[in-house]
Amino acid sequence: MREPDATIRRDGIARCFKEIPLRENQEHVLVLSALWHTAMNKPNDQEFPSLGIFKCMANLINKGVKDRNWLLTNQNIYIPYYAAHIIGSYTMNKEEFALIAVQSGVIPPLMDLLSGKISWVEQRVAVRALGHLASYNSTFDSVAGYEQEVVKLAMNLASTCLEVVYVEYVAVNDVKKRLEYHKNLLTRGVGDLEIENQKAEEWGSQLQCWSIYLLNCFACKDRSLSLNLICKRVFLRDLCNMWGGLVNHTSPAGVGLIRILCYNKVGRKNIAESPKVLKILGNLSRSSDDWQYIGIDCLLLLLKDPDTRYKVFDIAVLYLVDLIELSSLGDKSNVGETITKVLLLEHNNRSKVKFNGNKVEASLQVVVDLKVHRKNREKLVSAQNLDEARVLANLKKQQGNHMFKLGKVKKALLKYCEALDICPLKFRKERMVLYSNKAQCNLMLKNPDSAISDLTRALCLSDQPNTHIKSLWRRSQAYDMKGMAKESLMDCIMFMNCCIKSSNDSRRVNIPYQATRMICKQMEATWLFSNARSKVKHKSIVVERRKECNENGRVENEGNNEEQPHDHMSLMMEKKGFMPGLSTILEEPFNTKDTSRRKMERARRRLKKGVVASQA
Repeated sequence: MREPDATIRRDGIARCFKEIPLRENQEHVLVLSALWHTAMNKPNDQEFPSLGIFKCMANLINKGVKDRNWLLTNQNIYIPYYAAHIIGSYTMNKEEFALIAVQSGVIPPLMDLLSGKISWVEQRVAVRALGHLASYNSTFDSVAGYEQEVVKLAMNLASTCLEVVYVEYVAVNDVKKRLEYHKNLLTRGVGDLEIENQKAEEWGSQLQCWSIYLLNCFACKDRSLSLNLICKRVFLRDLCNMWGGLVNHTSPAGVGLIRILCYNKVGRKNIAESPKVLKILGNLSRSSDDWQYIGIDCLLLLLKDPDTRYKVFDIAVLYLVDLIELSSLGDKSNVGETITKVLLLEHNNRSKVKFNGNKVEASLQVVVDLKVHRKNREKLVSAQNLDEARVLANLKKQQGNHMFKLGKVKKALLKYCEALDICPLKFRKERMVLYSNKAQCNLMLKNPDSAISDLTRALCLSDQPNTHIKSLWRRSQAYDMKGMAKESLMDCIMFMNCCIKSSNDSRRVNIPYQATRMICKQMEATWLFSNARSKVKHKSIVVERRKECNENGRVENEGNNEEQPHDHMSLMMEKKGFMPGLSTILEEPFNTKDTSRRKMERARRRLKKGVVASQA
């Protein structure tokens, strides 16, 4: 590499790439490590791809898969991982590199790694590389030559990888029984048990998301074989629950693939026939999740298709009706108007269609009354009369607040409903507070479904969607009452972020004890490996561990499935940018006790090393 003459240097590098797979040298792992660093730092540099690095990496992977003795010699166990990682890094951005890689024969050895012939860490880099190769038009057909095998392997990997990572690594309580080369790859040899577990979570999430990405590449092509495999009802249900936890910041994971399927007729048909998938999409559309808009898009795509509209209408309308006043969401404007138009496609034909239950008919009538009749009626009313209506609505609200303080919750609820009927549509802030107060009454009356509906409407009316502090906290409580941990956690996180932003002193913010307790509870319930832990603990599932070796060549064949204590909360919260503590910001008639200093200290101890320790 230090040779000043470019021609001599290139000839030497090309010769080196040809000889590495043929020679036995214990320093090869150092060479591969250096090549990996180069590929990661300079993925667009064409020198190595043009000199035969892909052929070299393919041969090394083949050697590792087929020659077990070689794999267990020296530190060769690392080589297939680095080789697949190098292929993925160089094919990440450049289609021309991907074409060279395919011509160099990288797909068969990558398929061997994908099938699990070594371990899950090699599967992670193999599925990443295959995902890049499948994303280009010029190389997709080469990957599609293994279509059925690729799709089945990717589906199985997406469904089971978290359990495998948990059982084979995270749940191994005795550190000495963890594979040494796995530990070194995860932390580069530097890091304690906590760091190792955190990296295992991150890699487990990546393994699942890359598997889903590979399936996306096939779903986008509208290939009937792939779609029929992916659209199996059991896998669709699994897919909805693949969200990657809080370690996943960039990939929409399972719901991203669901949306791609909704753009296809076969996909829409199968999704429309799964009520559980529809309900999960509905819950997503009424959440403060980053991917909320995906849930809305999916439901709208299903409603626009005449073949699936009547199959999903009974479920979709119950969720979408709460979003009709949503002004914008991210870079999408007039979201509520778009939802209204799709729902009102049924308005003229509603007498021809029989819905299941009165709730759907009532919800559709709400859309008609609010967005058609009342909107048109208020256009004819003078500004003065509208102001008078607002004053009267405010009077009703004050009466409701008084009733609530007296403990007359049902009467307070009626007053808030009367105020909403009077308050003009243009006064969004006033109506937001009314919906939120009405929801608090429903919470007190143990009606979480009604509370969630009201609070979703309140959050749609806020200046920035999903930013009304009080409504976020209340909806988090309502979701908790229904056992919907993920949705409760998302609202609680948004609540804490909004508290931080609204604090006058950003250096010192107090943590509401209730929010601390809630977020601890929900993060435990939604931990990336929570399902795997439950299976291992309660169903006594035994996963046969593959025979693997560490850098010393010892075969590791024993597992310890005891539950491993984890401190994943600290990392997750820090990545969300939280500060030390949160201020208690509660509007009337929020019924809660003041947080004492003693409770604050106890909350901090519960969060161990400072769950919210990073500076915003």
